Amino acid sequence: MRIAFFGTKPYDEASFNKANEAFGFECKYYKGHLNADSVVATQKAQAACIFVNDTADAEVLRAMAENGTKLLALRCAGYNNVDLAAARQYGIRVVRVPAYSPSAVAEYTVALMLSLNRKIPRASWRTRDGNFSLHGLMGFDMHGKTVGVIGTGKIARILIHILKGFGMEILAYDVFPDAAYAEKEGFLYVSLDELYQNADIITLHCPLTPETKYLINREAIDKMKPGVMIINTGRGQLIHTDELIEGLKDKKIGSAGLDVYEEEGDYFYEDKSDKIIDDDTLARLLSFPNVIITSHQAFFTREAMRNIAHTTLQNIRDYVEGRELVNEVKATE
Repeated sequence: MRIAFFGTKPYDEASFNKANEAFGFECKYYKGHLNADSVVATQKAQAACIFVNDTADAEVLRAMAENGTKLLALRCAGYNNVDLAAARQYGIRVVRVPAYSPSAVAEYTVALMLSLNRKIPRASWRTRDGNFSLHGLMGFDMHGKTVGVIGTGKIARILIHILKGFGMEILAYDVFPDAAYAEKEGFLYVSLDELYQNADIITLHCPLTPETKYLINREAIDKMKPGVMIINTGRGQLIHTDELIEGLKDKKIGSAGLDVYEEEGDYFYEDKSDKIIDDDTLARLLSFPNVIITSHQAFFTREAMRNIAHTTLQNIRDYVEGRELVNEVKATE
């Protein structure tokens, strides 16, 4: 079994090589993203492995099928970059890693909240320059504040448990609410409108679907508390970035912590420090002192990388050996 890996970094190669000691697959690593130009690299590969910024649209999937590739293995949980209907049409099965480390993302979400609230990056920059003034660094007690959690999957449930330890009130929204879990953890499921109106902090943990694309837009922002903090460690297109910027400009949004960005594909995971950022929207976001942007790293822990590699290779082994694909994603999912 030959696997063509796309969009790989040194840490990907190291973690997969270590995990592959127990599997024995032939792994070919490519730095470039999977797209119509690079799909030629899937020739002689029975499986292709991709990440969040690779493209698996109908054109790419058709070419993969013509090259003899039968399995697309995502080393991530989200699959919004895959045309599942086309995959089914061309006979390519799709598997993913549904939960590589929910704790990693939940903990990072809290780190963004604390960093924004207590202005830790700015304080650190100041003291390095010898400025020990506290002016402009005042935050608020998180104890007693209300957090609105949109989506209550595995990551959000760990986050809720952590935030309850801070003494915070939790309001949650999910299209499939779990009343028993809410009663056990002591939080309330409410409508989106009620969540927007009452939350001091809003954090996004829902998948990107046609229904959730631009969930946070001008209309939603207008319903929120003045000075609300917005956190996104999910997918960039959950937020309409231009309308987020307008909310920041008119002070409706007090701060934003973004580990994802809707046009991140050309920037995230790459070193662009010697180049001009020609994405005007991203450049504008980076100019706000009350915005923290990081490069889609919430998942990035040793434990998560180990779990990603093992689960991905186990998915591929299950396919090779004709077992049930427990992590398969189908067009109807």
